[in-house]
Amino acid sequence: MCGIVGILSSQPVNQLLYDGLQLLQHRGQDAAGIVTMDGSMFHLHKQLGMVRDVFRTRDMRNLVGNAGIAHVRYPTAGSASSPAEAQPFYVNSPFGIVLAHNGNLTNTEALQQELFLDDLRHVNTGSDSEVLLNVLAHELQDAVQGHRLTAKDVFTAVSGVHRRCKGAYAVVALIAGFGLLAFRDPNGIRPLVIGGVDTETGPEYMVASESVAVEALGYQVLRDVAPGEAVLVTSRGELHSQQCAINPSFTPCIFEYVYFARPDSVMDGTSIYESRLRMGEYLAEKIRREYAHLKIDVVIPIPDTSRPSAMQLAFRLGLNYREGFIKNRYIGRTFIMPGQAVRKKSVRQKLNAMPMEFKGKNVLLVDDSIVRGTTSKEIIQMARDAGATAVYFASASPPVRYPNVYGIDMPTRRELLANGRSDEEIAREIGADAVIYQDLSDLIAAVRSVNPSITRFDASCFDGCYITGDVDEAYLSRLEGQRDGSLPAAPATPQMDLNLASSE
Repeated sequence: MCGIVGILSSQPVNQLLYDGLQLLQHRGQDAAGIVTMDGSMFHLHKQLGMVRDVFRTRDMRNLVGNAGIAHVRYPTAGSASSPAEAQPFYVNSPFGIVLAHNGNLTNTEALQQELFLDDLRHVNTGSDSEVLLNVLAHELQDAVQGHRLTAKDVFTAVSGVHRRCKGAYAVVALIAGFGLLAFRDPNGIRPLVIGGVDTETGPEYMVASESVAVEALGYQVLRDVAPGEAVLVTSRGELHSQQCAINPSFTPCIFEYVYFARPDSVMDGTSIYESRLRMGEYLAEKIRREYAHLKIDVVIPIPDTSRPSAMQLAFRLGLNYREGFIKNRYIGRTFIMPGQAVRKKSVRQKLNAMPMEFKGKNVLLVDDSIVRGTTSKEIIQMARDAGATAVYFASASPPVRYPNVYGIDMPTRRELLANGRSDEEIAREIGADAVIYQDLSDLIAAVRSVNPSITRFDASCFDGCYITGDVDEAYLSRLEGQRDGSLPAAPATPQMDLNLASSE
C-alpha cells in the first residue's frame, strides 16, 4: 500500500506536496519521494524513512516548479531496504517521464521479459513501479504520430498500459514540459480522487489517493477517477479525461474501508467513517445472535482504526464503551512494519493498558482485522496483565485466510493466522477466551449500506477470489517461495549478464 499525490498549479508546489504526503503518511512509512517540474526540468528527492525525516529545508528549496508528484511507500514488491526502490521513478525516453504508483502488478515478471527482449528497455530494480513506468514510456513512444505530443497520444498509451499490465495500480506521472497524468486500473482496485480549485489565473488541479489530502490542501473534491480512466492536465491548465480500458469493472478493495484509509476520507463516494460504524452494527447483531452467552462488561477498541466500529457495537448492545489503551503517537503502524520480530517488539512500545479499565472485568476487545496475529496476541496478554478476568476478541472484518496480491503486504499463507485454523484454534493461538469474526456478507452489506452503487468488491484476502483472473496456485506458491528465500527473486532485467566492474 502506498500514497500518491500529483499537483499542477500556478504557484510552487513543493510545500503542497510535502503536506499532502504528511496527510497520507498512514499509507506508507518505508520511504518518501517528491519530484517537481520546472519547465521541462525535473527536480527529485527521495529516500528511505518517514516524510518528516526524508525532507530537510535544503531539499525543499531544490524542489522548484509549479507541478509535481509525490509518493509514500510501504513495500509490496522489490526490496524494502534499498533507497533505489523509493519512488518516483524516472525515464528519459521517448520523453522525460516520472511516475509514482500505488498497488501491485501481478504480471511483473512477464513484463520484465517483454521490456528487455521486445521493447529493448532496461529495468534497474525489482520494483513493479519501474516496470509500469517503462511500459508507459514504450506505449507512448509507439503512440506518438508526429513530432508533438498530444492528449490523444497519451490516452492511446494508457490504453496500451491497460492491455499489458495486470493487477492493481493507481498512477500519477509527469511528462516533461507537457503536463500531469493520472490513471487507474480497469478494476479500480486502488483509490484515486481528483480535486480542483479556481484561482485568479485559472483552474488548478490535484490528484491523490484519498480525499482527505485534497480537502486539507484547500482543493474541492471533484470526483473519483473511474476504473480504467486517464486524466490529463496540460501545463497550460487544460483538463482532459478519457476512458482507456475495454470493459472496465468497478471492483474496489474492501480492505481500504476496513483498515487503510483514514476515517475522514470519502472513497469512491463512500464515507470511510460511516462504513466503519456500519461494520460495528453488523458485528453487534452477530454477537446478539450467536454469542449472547458471553458476559461482557466493557467494550474496548484497539486504537485507532477500530474506534468507530467498537463504539457503534457497544451502543447497539447497550454495553459500556471505554478507552483502555493509550497509544504512543510516535510509533508507526505495526501491521505494515516488515518482520515479525519488529512488529512484536513495537506493540508494547505503541500501546499501554490502563488497569482501571480491565481489572476484574470481562472485556471485549475490538480490532479492525486479525492478519498475522502477533499484535493481537500481545494486546490480549496486556489486557490479562492489566487484570482482565476474561478477554474476548472481535474483528470488524472476516478471517484473513488468503494472500493479498494487489498491494497489501500479506503475500504468504503461512503468515496468516486464520489460514487453516478454526475460530477456536485461532482463539487458543492468540490467548483469547473467544474470537468473533465479522461475516463477509455482513462486511459487504455494511459498506454497501453507505453506497449501494458499489455492487462488487475485491475481497480476495477473505474469499480467495482474485478478480484479475491471473492469480492461481502456481503464482501464489512462486510468490511465497520468493518471499521465504526458497526460490530466487526474479531478476530486474532477465537474461542479462553485465560486468559492471571497471575494465583496465
